[in-house]
Amino acid sequence: MESPITLPKLRHADLAPLSLTQVRRAMRENRYAGPTAGLCDGRLQCNMVILPAAYGAEFQTFCEENPVFCPLLGVSEPGQPHLPALGAEIDLRHDLPLFFVYRPGQTVERRQDISALWRDDFQAFAIGCSFTFEHALMREGIGMRHIEEDVTVPMYRTDIATVPSGVFSGPAVVSMRPVREDQVDRVAEICRQFPHAHGAPIHAGDPATIGIQDVMRPDWGDAVSLKPGEVPVFWGCGVTSQMAVTQAAPEIAITHAPGAMLITDADEIAPPGWGRAAQ
Repeated sequence: MESPITLPKLRHADLAPLSLTQVRRAMRENRYAGPTAGLCDGRLQCNMVILPAAYGAEFQTFCEENPVFCPLLGVSEPGQPHLPALGAEIDLRHDLPLFFVYRPGQTVERRQDISALWRDDFQAFAIGCSFTFEHALMREGIGMRHIEEDVTVPMYRTDIATVPSGVFSGPAVVSMRPVREDQVDRVAEICRQFPHAHGAPIHAGDPATIGIQDVMRPDWGDAVSLKPGEVPVFWGCGVTSQMAVTQAAPEIAITHAPGAMLITDADEIAPPGWGRAAQ
């Protein structure tokens, strides 16, 4: 019997010039498990949460009550690994570079494919991601340090409490990007065009104001350099939903790995169904 062909793993730099179809194929072939920032210019990127449907109503309300941190862009039908409004060909079992699998009392499991875990009662929730607005910032000449340094954007647990819904609650999470002081207002102006992707920053300057003691020690992702004349700028982050899921502790939950998003077919500026849960 012939040995199966093993395709080479790809780096972020290999995917950067590729089309959405090519990037998605690389993920389905399990050839890439890294961050999606900077990939597929113009396409909406999403955080992903997959739960037993019995938790769906409470989780949807949690997102709706915390739209800055968890802007809800799509909800699947129970048992269906698809979000047609965000892409006719999307298959949520395969199309993220890396998944986290949570079970109470167990270490988080990392998988590149969740087809073997899929259940008829699973319901998926697509939540806006700040990677979506990064191309708009870069087109204005505003650099994204995590892309420049080829690392995952730094993310931090804050002392900001979310609005609870049933079993879902917990602290808000933020992402951070260094910005020149003279560009902070322009960055906020651009990001206000993306309320579906966390919108304008929630804070700029002293991290301790929102409960972050050391900006060089993120809770998720990687530290990035801060240069003279720059300030740390913080946005709402969809990892907030993972905090809520881990505190709720359903028998199983699946999310994207922080920084490893679902890249959709939808336009980054005007995703379908914004303002309601896209079906």
